[in-house]
Amino acid sequence: MAIKIYIDQGHNPVNPNAGAEGNGLREQDIVYRIGRELADDLRAEGFDVRLSRPTAATQLGTSNTTSLQARVNEANRWGADYFISLHTNASSSPSATGTEALVYSSPSRAASLARSILSSISAQTGLRNRGVNIRSGLYVLRKTAMPAVLLELGFITNPNDAALMNEQPDLFAAAITDGIINYTGRP
Repeated sequence: MAIKIYIDQGHNPVNPNAGAEGNGLREQDIVYRIGRELADDLRAEGFDVRLSRPTAATQLGTSNTTSLQARVNEANRWGADYFISLHTNASSSPSATGTEALVYSSPSRAASLARSILSSISAQTGLRNRGVNIRSGLYVLRKTAMPAVLLELGFITNPNDAALMNEQPDLFAAAITDGIINYTGRP
């Protein structure tokens, strides 16, 4: 049976729960595209995949809370083996750069998966690996019934990170796919 990966393209296309903005770009648009590419790559490798936002216009929930609940509830009902939430980071400093992951606890399967993904993203994009951080208060990490990783792919507020994520979503998708395969093996 194929490994089930639930890809949560963080945020909604519009409020409630819209994402960060920077360098003329919107987080929810970037992660939507990376998520679509990632789903295609994972399916090509034999994984079973579901997306939180199958279309660019998909709106989940009517508040921040119900948006997060919809994502987690769908992954839990489906019986996903892993939950990957895609985001872009933001900072008041435009020089902040790099990729990082958030998990509920460490050591854990989620933390091991996160390290594998970050290593791959950093190697393939050249972005600094900022490491795995514990964020036990985040809803999508504490309410999922499977190992969950929230990826901050790069800084939307950094011109170079933002351009890389916007112009090469396929590079991030391939890197995440490689990180997942390195951790899980092939399905």
